[in-house]
Amino acid sequence: MDLAIEGLRVLVTAGANGIGRGIVEAFLAEGARVFTCDVDEVGLSTLPAGVGHRMADVADRVQVASLVEDAVAYLGGLDVLVNNAGIAGPTGRVEEIAPEDWDRCIEVCLTSQFNCARLAVPHLRASTNPSIINLSSAAGQFGFALRSPYSAAKWGVIGFTKSLAIELGDAGIRVNAILPGLVAGDRQRRVLEAKAQQRGMPFAEVEKAAFSYVSIKDYVTPQQLADQILFLCSPRGRTISGQAIAVDGDTRMLA
Repeated sequence: MDLAIEGLRVLVTAGANGIGRGIVEAFLAEGARVFTCDVDEVGLSTLPAGVGHRMADVADRVQVASLVEDAVAYLGGLDVLVNNAGIAGPTGRVEEIAPEDWDRCIEVCLTSQFNCARLAVPHLRASTNPSIINLSSAAGQFGFALRSPYSAAKWGVIGFTKSLAIELGDAGIRVNAILPGLVAGDRQRRVLEAKAQQRGMPFAEVEKAAFSYVSIKDYVTPQQLADQILFLCSPRGRTISGQAIAVDGDTRMLA
């Protein structure tokens, strides 16, 4: 299927590794022009040729201002913002969570999306095919024991997405949220390992328990997430906005 996104100008946050890298490489493969950022300098140095990039912590508004300025200059404008940056946050009971760990999780997983969107929207208004993709999570639909900061942030992403979709609809800017579930990769493994340690259980048992809540007993891949995002950002996705789209094997609840 020709998605007709060749030349699309795309900014992806946290694109050096994992889901973000998968998104960057998928857009690049379809002929889009891509700029990304990350806090991982080594990861940025291994990006494919042609991907513009810079170091940036998107929880820092000064750094975000420079990021958007550099991205627009490199790309010659902006058609798509993918708010991918996020962290797992602490694992533990609410009384065990340090306030600074709560704050950092909310800042990176939720507030960073505001930081980027507020500066990107004026440029998106000039685009003929503008869209914003916000990464939420299956944890944005269900309570998530021992992961309350992460779950709270990801619920907030959905509210932010739906509000922006209404607010920006008259400018033709689509805004959607993607809700990954169990995503293959090091980050998911670290999350499950932290939960196994917290509960004093073997990793294999925790992983099996996680799959018990998913109808398709398997991980989602970054490529599968990227495929959905590319469709939403293509002209074929023009009528889709304000949606929280699960790409998670039908997660029913989280342990």
